[in-house]
Amino acid sequence: MANVSSVKTNVKTGEVDGFYDPQFQRVADEFVRNFEERGEVGASVCIALEGETVVDLWGGSADPATNAPWVEDTITLVWSATKGATALCAHMLASRGLLDLDAPVTDYWPEFGQAGKEGITVSMLLNHQAGLAALRQPVPPGAFWDWDLMVSMLEKAEPWWRPGSMHGYHGLTFGWLVGEVVRRVSGKSLGSFFREEVAEPLGLDFWIGLPEEHESRVAPIIPAPPPDPAGPISPMMVAMVDPASLQALLMFNTGGHMFPGPDGVFGFNLRAARAAEIGAAGGITNARGLAGMYAPLANGGSMKGVTLVNRDTLARMAAVSSASALDAVILTPTRFALGYVKTTDNRRVPGCTENDSPTSPWATTPTRRGAGSNISHVARGRAFPARSRRIHECAIQLEHRHRQI
Repeated sequence: MANVSSVKTNVKTGEVDGFYDPQFQRVADEFVRNFEERGEVGASVCIALEGETVVDLWGGSADPATNAPWVEDTITLVWSATKGATALCAHMLASRGLLDLDAPVTDYWPEFGQAGKEGITVSMLLNHQAGLAALRQPVPPGAFWDWDLMVSMLEKAEPWWRPGSMHGYHGLTFGWLVGEVVRRVSGKSLGSFFREEVAEPLGLDFWIGLPEEHESRVAPIIPAPPPDPAGPISPMMVAMVDPASLQALLMFNTGGHMFPGPDGVFGFNLRAARAAEIGAAGGITNARGLAGMYAPLANGGSMKGVTLVNRDTLARMAAVSSASALDAVILTPTRFALGYVKTTDNRRVPGCTENDSPTSPWATTPTRRGAGSNISHVARGRAFPARSRRIHECAIQLEHRHRQI
């Protein structure tokens, strides 16, 4: 770009750097305000327009414990934004004619056909309709970092509801379910397929299974504080009071991944977790990496000589294929498009307020929202990811910092 403005300004938690096209001055201003007025710790934001980067900002602290700054190549856990990458891998195989999304999963993964799962199709996995959002069997310590073990447990699991009859957000199991199909069809692990077919061709610093040599660049996640008992509580949080509920098992039966160990370090911040291929919530990147992945999808499926999917596949990826007034897991309205979250205005549900925003302002294109306060929007010609380090309790709406950007 010939006309860009540079940013280099001090904020409460460090310094904000980067550049932006002047037409996005307000984005830059609000990004800075997030640190000064809204409690931001460390973050990045990147916008690609017609394949060109028009905003690339980063700043704050990568780790308050060590005073490490968030710099240009800082990367971090992007939680459920990883689902967009995992879903993309499946759609790429479908675009190549190697995977039929309407076929039974057992066509590709015969061992999956147990305990009432024989009729589950690949599209049901992508649409969160399989009824496998949580495991009833106790998950052993460290199991999330053992692909074969998690796949074996899901093979034996019985669905929570009749598959295809409803949907419920598969917050953590989505990656093994869809990723194992990718592995069976491609002959490559999910992380290898994504690296070789997406990240490397596009030059992305985006990993599903982080090599150890990049560990020093990772900003650890700051856990969320407990919800205020005096404030509004989401229906999902209320359901977690019952330890046998689907919601409680989804969050707590994770083999230590979602909880601190004896040393106080949460499982998701451990090296073993970052090295593992956790396709639902384990991707490591930053806003630039997310924007780079979605930019081809915002431009017809191809960009700069790299084709991810054909236009027919892209149209199917964008279309709502499952919608419900009551998500069986989150217990609020949700809509999905074969692996991607669609616009849902939940401002009137418990735990959210009139000041919150809908999940996404674009209803006809892929969108992914992640619990670690990260979000990726895609509209025709533009990709807009924002990335922050905090986890927030109400992950079904945009919180204040993202609304301002």
